[in-house]
Amino acid sequence: MAATTATTTAVAVLRDWRGWPTVLATLWRRSLRFRTLTVTLLLTSTAIFITCVTMALVIQNDLFESRKNEALEDARRAVDQAQATLDVAEVGDSPVALQELWDSIRDDLARNTAADQLAAIRIDGDAGAVPLTGFTAGLSANNISSGLRNRVVQSDDVQSWQSVALEVDARQGVPGIIVGQQLRVPEAGPFEVYFAYDLADADQTLGFVQRTLWIAGIGLVAIVAAISYIVLRTVSTPIVEAAETSARLASGDLAVRLEVHGEDELATLARSFNAMADSIESQIKELGELSLVQQRFVSDVSHELRTPLTTIRLAADMLNDQREDFDPTTSRTTELLHTQVQRFETLLSDLLEISRYDAGSVQLELEATSLAHLAEDIIEQMRPLAEGRGTELRLVAPGGYTPVDMDPRRVRRVLRNLIGNAIEHGEGRPVVVTVDSNQHAVAAGVRDSGLGMDPADAERVFDRFWRADPSRQRTIGGTGLGLSIALGDATLHGGSLAVWSELGVGTNFVLTLPRHDGVIDGPSPILVEPQEPLLEFGDATQPIQLAELPPDLFDEESIR
Repeated sequence: MAATTATTTAVAVLRDWRGWPTVLATLWRRSLRFRTLTVTLLLTSTAIFITCVTMALVIQNDLFESRKNEALEDARRAVDQAQATLDVAEVGDSPVALQELWDSIRDDLARNTAADQLAAIRIDGDAGAVPLTGFTAGLSANNISSGLRNRVVQSDDVQSWQSVALEVDARQGVPGIIVGQQLRVPEAGPFEVYFAYDLADADQTLGFVQRTLWIAGIGLVAIVAAISYIVLRTVSTPIVEAAETSARLASGDLAVRLEVHGEDELATLARSFNAMADSIESQIKELGELSLVQQRFVSDVSHELRTPLTTIRLAADMLNDQREDFDPTTSRTTELLHTQVQRFETLLSDLLEISRYDAGSVQLELEATSLAHLAEDIIEQMRPLAEGRGTELRLVAPGGYTPVDMDPRRVRRVLRNLIGNAIEHGEGRPVVVTVDSNQHAVAAGVRDSGLGMDPADAERVFDRFWRADPSRQRTIGGTGLGLSIALGDATLHGGSLAVWSELGVGTNFVLTLPRHDGVIDGPSPILVEPQEPLLEFGDATQPIQLAELPPDLFDEESIR
């Protein structure tokens, strides 16, 4: 059911694109398989991307160099053939023969070259005896840059070239290359001859190669992802099973074990885990049996001691009643005997109560009770003890008057224990008991301004028979089990008992009880860590007489 709920939640989050970062972050933290697969894909994709880009650039450069060299060779061959024809021709002084020769040279250039376009431009600075004009065969002078023309004019026998965008068959921006070279015509002077070659086929070839590379790269990434997933699933599935099994073992399912397959490292891990689980199960069973024996021993001893203790107490009471007839030493001894017998009886009662908690046999006797009234009763009972120690008890009760289902006997015991501890350790300073409520819970806080404790001691304050300062003796007669029993009473109600303490400042205990269903759905009405010094309470902390409170204070609408 938990897995179904988690899956439903994940699907609901995925439907909202804003939840993707949270889902991915959660998977990254919690899934070794997802994290490893993501890193593998990122590194593989980066490597394949770099390889594809490098190969594409190399192929592009080689393809262009090859086509450029072909164009240069083709242009040189055509110019050399034309120049050879011009060098052997005998036209004399006849302009007509020279024009016919030039026309034949134009035809030869067009026939002997693979260029798609060509043009010839007479160099203006070298006018010959017979004027000849240039020609064009599809190549516009606008496509020839001034830089290329300058290089051709300045270099007699050297070819020059330039990459350009041509217009071929009404197509604009066709990639191409223009090659220029001088051609010397007798009696007319040098001409600039330009050949334009269409590189669209090379560009198409390059595009095909690049598409092939990218498709192959994407295919490689997909293949690597599939292989990585299969390998990771093979390796991580036993790890996931081990993690789930260990979680079940930690939750108390001691019989759970891993299945062992083969003899590899994972099988060794499974066998080691199972051996560890067997050892833990046996030790926990031994500890459980020992705990049951201890609980039974404490319970049996406590019960068995009650009968002789009752007899001893009766004898101690009789001696105590007649202690005035004894000499001073015997009278003091009788008084001490009576006190210690009472303390012994209290200790037996606490031990019986602890044994009931350990056995899980404690039952609540719920009654609708006002926590504020109950706190005032406890304060009045404890006031003689407080006055004997020079301590002033104060009650602050802005809420908590409406009855709430609780076991009044147990809550009285908790408050009595907390107030008694505050009187004993409060160094004679005032002790403030605060009662308040909200829509979730009712709470009672007991605060003193005594010596206090450091945080490490405060964490252990509910341990059985534990004292922050072992050298200090209990002067009120506590058994060392009071706070442990108080915590058990609070937990039994579905509430909590929290403590805050600071050395040299004091201690604050807060008992919180739920209003409904034995569950606290919100914050406690009293903060565990006080927000103001104890002295700031002033006169507001004087005892409150309930008879003087306004009648509407008991209405449900007035509850905080």
